[in-house]
Amino acid sequence: MTFEEKVERLNAIEDIKQLKARYCQLCDAGYDPDGIAAMFVEDGVWDGGENFGCHVGRSAIHEFFSGISNDIVFAAHLVLNPIITVDGDSANGKWWLIMPCTTELGGGPKEARWLLAEYDDDYVRVDGTWYYKHLRIDLKFFTPHKDGWVEE
Repeated sequence: MTFEEKVERLNAIEDIKQLKARYCQLCDAGYDPDGIAAMFVEDGVWDGGENFGCHVGRSAIHEFFSGISNDIVFAAHLVLNPIITVDGDSANGKWWLIMPCTTELGGGPKEARWLLAEYDDDYVRVDGTWYYKHLRIDLKFFTPHKDGWVEE
């Protein structure tokens, strides 16, 4: 790998880290549906598994994030341990997510919860800008703070 190729790879990794940081920032600021949907390619996929559903396309992603702030009224997305592989204009990132949050699930009372998950993201670079192609969440637990996660 040439010096220029190494620099390009490192720049791509840093750009992807910034994409993930902006995504987390938008989620923590009330799940801004316009901002989050714009981070995906037109046919992008946000896959939250059984708990949060799979949403295909910017329009569906926008619709999902337009309502999630009714259920999760506070969130702090803390992403850790990125492993990012770059192949030209495509990349993959694996991250851990620890998220303390406050929920009002189904309009119920406010509840402190912990969420632990792994992200497995596919990215694509379009005209020099990185976007999400497919964001997957492998939820490990989403449990009330008072109960802890031992039983989960």
